Amino acid sequence: MHSGDERCRYCAAVVRPAFARSLTASTVDPGTSIHSLCILRLSALGDVTHVVPLVRTLQRRLPQAAITWIVGKVEAKLVGDLPGVEFVVIDKRSLGSAAATLRERLRGRRFDALLHCQVALRANFISALVPARRRIGYDRARSKDGHGLFVRERIAARTGQHVLDAIGSFSEPLGLVQDAVRWDIPIPGEAHEFARRALPGGTPTLVISAASSHPLRNWLPERYAAVADHAARTHGLRVALCGGRDPAERALADAIIAKMQTKPVDLVGKDTLKQFLAICQRARVVLAPDSGPLHMANAVGARVIGLHAASNPRRSGAYSNLAWAVDRYDAAARKFRDRPAADLRWGTKLEFPGVMDLIEAEAVCETLDRALAAPA
Repeated sequence: MHSGDERCRYCAAVVRPAFARSLTASTVDPGTSIHSLCILRLSALGDVTHVVPLVRTLQRRLPQAAITWIVGKVEAKLVGDLPGVEFVVIDKRSLGSAAATLRERLRGRRFDALLHCQVALRANFISALVPARRRIGYDRARSKDGHGLFVRERIAARTGQHVLDAIGSFSEPLGLVQDAVRWDIPIPGEAHEFARRALPGGTPTLVISAASSHPLRNWLPERYAAVADHAARTHGLRVALCGGRDPAERALADAIIAKMQTKPVDLVGKDTLKQFLAICQRARVVLAPDSGPLHMANAVGARVIGLHAASNPRRSGAYSNLAWAVDRYDAAARKFRDRPAADLRWGTKLEFPGVMDLIEAEAVCETLDRALAAPA
């Protein structure tokens, strides 16, 4: 991380001169032919899956346009092999490294449009290094950290949108509409082979990805265990636990296993991002809190049960699976903010200790029953 003084020096030496050069041209009418586009969305895993349908829309509607995507190192492991896209992979933790990479990769180039799809301070600084005739960003209500200083055009101001639809609306200033949502994230054969070895045969499987990068979104291990045992005993499902290599994810998985009366397949820390996609394609149902794996599972067509109390599923739930969201967001708003969710600003997070306790194991078991009974 950079201190405040370091950021100020970086702004003076790198961002302001580059940004001044990037604004020398006036904005262009939406009808102007687009031959080169740059998308800036560095992170996080769930959000970059939301960008993929925008890429597919641009490829379908602007086949003549070369698309460049500036993305973070971890996120590139998930989407960096999308066909027809040039990826500029940067270390988002280091502004100096990011600046050096962008200077080298973008030297002598000028894009017809920059789609600045991230409002974080670091992303705003990085955007100043991207030369573009048009600079399109979020509306004022969804801007923060000086985002408006780095763009010249804005997407339409709308409330009540899912994050995926908000990102999709970046096509509109170009005269397009995202009228279809398609991912088709490539999954290599090696990943499918790993999934076949990890989950052999045709046994229907409940995949549980228990951890979020936001710990206050994590559910109780004994309740995960109760749902896992219900899946195994009532429905004959094989249960597989997935997760990353972070010690906190390992500890959560160990706590779940200790509470279970049946034995799961333990894949925590053993799969890659691509392998997880393949695992989700073999799952009958995936269970997860609001997290990157929730959206990754949704993107490959899995049936996903999302656990939501700290966040609003209508904004950040599994996009194609909102019918299976276990939603206690309104209950959380009433408990922790003394008002209904409808009275909160759209996008408000309710990340309070104990907020996920509002989700009952019985409610998740009932949702699992319904999801298994529904047509594929």
